Amino acid sequence: MKRRAGEREKELKKKKLLEELGEGKLPYLTPADADFHHLQKTRYSKLIFRKSDTVPEELHQMVQDGFLTLRKHGCFFQDLVRIKGKDFFTPVSRILIGKPGCTYKYLNTRLFTVPWPTEGCEIKYCSPQIHDACKALIKLNDYLHIEAVKALQGQNLLGTKDTTVIDREQNFATSLIEKGSFSKDQSSCYVPEDDYTSLNNRTSYNLTLLNYMDPLQMPYLKQEPYFGMGNMAVSWHHDENLVERSTVAVYSYSCEGSSAEEASDWNLKGRDPAVWHVGLKVAWDIETPGLAIPLHQGDLYLMLDDLNMTHQHCVLAGFSPRFSSTHRVADCSRGTLEYIFGQCELALQNLQTDSNSTALSLKSLETAVIKQMEEIHNEVEFEWLRQFWFQGKRYLKCTDWWLKPMAKLEEFWRKMELMTSLVLQEVRKKEQTEEQRNETISCLLLVLTERQRLRNEWAARIRLWCRAKHSIPSLALLVNNH
Repeated sequence: MKRRAGEREKELKKKKLLEELGEGKLPYLTPADADFHHLQKTRYSKLIFRKSDTVPEELHQMVQDGFLTLRKHGCFFQDLVRIKGKDFFTPVSRILIGKPGCTYKYLNTRLFTVPWPTEGCEIKYCSPQIHDACKALIKLNDYLHIEAVKALQGQNLLGTKDTTVIDREQNFATSLIEKGSFSKDQSSCYVPEDDYTSLNNRTSYNLTLLNYMDPLQMPYLKQEPYFGMGNMAVSWHHDENLVERSTVAVYSYSCEGSSAEEASDWNLKGRDPAVWHVGLKVAWDIETPGLAIPLHQGDLYLMLDDLNMTHQHCVLAGFSPRFSSTHRVADCSRGTLEYIFGQCELALQNLQTDSNSTALSLKSLETAVIKQMEEIHNEVEFEWLRQFWFQGKRYLKCTDWWLKPMAKLEEFWRKMELMTSLVLQEVRKKEQTEEQRNETISCLLLVLTERQRLRNEWAARIRLWCRAKHSIPSLALLVNNH
């Protein structure tokens, strides 16, 4: 409900903005404009741009080889996302790489990380080349982590204004950069606990969402509506489900050198349509000009502090194919295996085996216990199992790491299905008073109605997916309805 209300509010703002614009367009600047740098410093100061020649050549080579390897092995996929109650395939193909057991949800679609090499975690990759690609991306992740610390240090965005504290923060950040580590006991100076926690929480990227698109293979690309910036690969948005005020880091690799690359004689006003750009604007503001910044092979940019909340960004397509790696501090409070296994254990505490037989029964029929149990049941089915199997066997292109934990989740789900049946059996028993029965039924009805609605919704998504992809979904999706 909260999400739908947020979408309605966003649509109203968009409608109002377009009405205020009428037939006109808002102004925007590129680096070729005289006022560009002044505007960037005054209204977009928390956007940090780095040219490719500031990045070590060895890292460029590793990461770009990794992109091409993942593309060669067919690891990029279009996502079926839900916007305003309708399902759409994204024009951009994606893959999520990050900490083992982490997920990232956007536009009602949960992606599951292909785990990058992690000490103490056994990961079987489908080929040594995919292992090397994931290793390259964790090296890029470490590099961008340090760049984010330097950027926050440079803008004094660690949350304090006292010059003594700022000096300590700068020494702290410098120490982290030199060590390449973020362990507190390696710091050469005293750092307040709050400063350390803030810095670590806002720069420790736990995953990267990789993107790939070849614009010339797309039959249609949406036009940017407010400024007339041209073809969009990704529409205006705020990145979702991130730790508050955390930095987003983006590494861009457009496959330059093709005949479609930048026109050397481009001298018209506005952006060169052959070149990829990132567009930025102040959210829902018609007074401040937007920015369109060209992205060449190996360029990167950082969105610091609250920029992702106060501003919106889009990606403007060029003519050549492009990869990007977008590093995020995802809010995984409800998006890790550790979390969902904990939820399952909480629900299954209400299931017991009779000591004199193998019969199963429920420990409690209290309304609050039943409600919690059934809500977790829904969470496991619709936020995890269906999300995972709906995306088919895409993850097997890289690794089989997720199969064991998902099999364990399916086992928990089957027990919860049984628990729902046990509740219904108890409701029918004569031992239940009418008041108890009505209370239990009222509680169940709400949760089971929602479950039926979501199952119907997912059945429709599966039909759309199968029509588009001519594939058969996993049997795990085809569960029986109550």
